[in-house]
Amino acid sequence: LSLIAYKTSNKINKTIINEFKLLPKLLKEILDRKDEYDKYAKMLYKYDNIFFIGRKIDYSMCLEGSLKLKEISYIHSEAKEAGELKHGTISLIDKNTPVIAIVSDSSIKDKTISNIEEVKSRKAKVITISNENINVDNLILVPKVNEYCESILIVPILQLISYEVARLRGCDIDKPKNLAKSVTVE
Repeated sequence: LSLIAYKTSNKINKTIINEFKLLPKLLKEILDRKDEYDKYAKMLYKYDNIFFIGRKIDYSMCLEGSLKLKEISYIHSEAKEAGELKHGTISLIDKNTPVIAIVSDSSIKDKTISNIEEVKSRKAKVITISNENINVDNLILVPKVNEYCESILIVPILQLISYEVARLRGCDIDKPKNLAKSVTVE
């Protein structure tokens, strides 16, 4: 490594380490906003189908959010890469289909916002989780941190919303049906 590259990489590493040190404080701030998540859960719990959309790492967080929602609320949900909506999924979205969108990567923000506009044009109710104050109807704003820390702040929000949706539906959250806690079959 050249001296300039070494200094740059060392500075980036220090920044990332400092942000990891801030995570407990930031996570507490996220968890303390339970009333906000309850409001969105009340928007969602009556529906039988929910889609999650995102790109890159946001799509991975959508997969986790969809899985958690299915596991404890028994709502059919699917995570889709936002750019793949035109391949069939968009035909399933209408005024009776809520969509949760995650927008944390500024390099693809505009593309994901375009996909949010597509589902909104079909009258979907959209809840957006982002680290930027973007112009959407229902925004859950999270602190801007490096890409290695984003999911640590966003996934708990998805889990809390899923928990509250399940509670509102009268589901036994502590004992989800048909959910094995260990592998019993190979």
